[in-house]
Amino acid sequence: METGAVVDMSWLATRVDAITGAAPISKPDTRSGTDSQRGDISESQDTTNSNIDLDNSVDINLDQLSIVDVRDTWEFEGIGHIPEAVNIPFDSFRSEAGDTGMLPERDDWERLLTTAGIAKTDDIVAYDDTHGVFAARFLLTAEVYGHPPEKLHLLNGDYSAWNQAYNTISGTGADTTHSSAYQATAQSDVSSSPLVGYETVRTAIDDPAAVLVDTRDPSEYAAGHLPGAINLDWRAVVDDETRGLKPPKERKAIFDSAGITSKTHVVLYCNTARRISHTYIVLRSLGYTDIDFYEGSLTEWRARDGALETEGKT
Repeated sequence: METGAVVDMSWLATRVDAITGAAPISKPDTRSGTDSQRGDISESQDTTNSNIDLDNSVDINLDQLSIVDVRDTWEFEGIGHIPEAVNIPFDSFRSEAGDTGMLPERDDWERLLTTAGIAKTDDIVAYDDTHGVFAARFLLTAEVYGHPPEKLHLLNGDYSAWNQAYNTISGTGADTTHSSAYQATAQSDVSSSPLVGYETVRTAIDDPAAVLVDTRDPSEYAAGHLPGAINLDWRAVVDDETRGLKPPKERKAIFDSAGITSKTHVVLYCNTARRISHTYIVLRSLGYTDIDFYEGSLTEWRARDGALETEGKT
């Protein structure tokens, strides 16, 4: 059984139904020409589906469920969104300052979540319209600032996937009023934070127990990568047809075949720590626990003249 790091659309649909009292009725399945039954999955059926990623023994209080859409505001309000979702655009929590990462300042993060009506005790389900890579970055940021990891969930399927199966609404979204301000934890006080810095990564290069994973595309990897790193494009676990993730067993097999097992010390990097956010969440959903997240990634590595290999050569 996977952890709650990934949740299925049908799971979320039942929760939206319970909150609104009006089910997000499933749309006709244009691929088969028949009416899709995905919106009518019962709770018992949902928990036995092999593609359901949430540990359904977790009891979520519907009053403490926040659905976060990280697309641009014009998309959220004009094109549509999942009922009960709030909008926190990617650009609003992606700092452009500095070369060693793109995390927002703590005060800015607190302001964003307070404005969105999110509490520290909420279960958060995030989605985007790009296979989850931007939503994953939101979840990673929340974890780094002390939101309980077990309460952070990536929707298995993006907005386009949801829109094919269920109705959506337009406008400003759910009521975001909340009785208290969101209190983020300082990064230095989050003992379980996966973030690591330049020196830790440099040491890991010579550690036989560690595997450095470059989640960029193969052409980027070939042009220059950390010494000894393997290449596993973050999209390798994405199903292009469903716009969600490949089934759990298939995902696990992909990682295993690359030499990334549940017993491996994994060090993730890309260019600016966006793509590794997706890989991090997917690994966590499969029960991986020994994962280092290099926030500075190649932006910092190059700035500090770190060694690089090209096409397997130094």
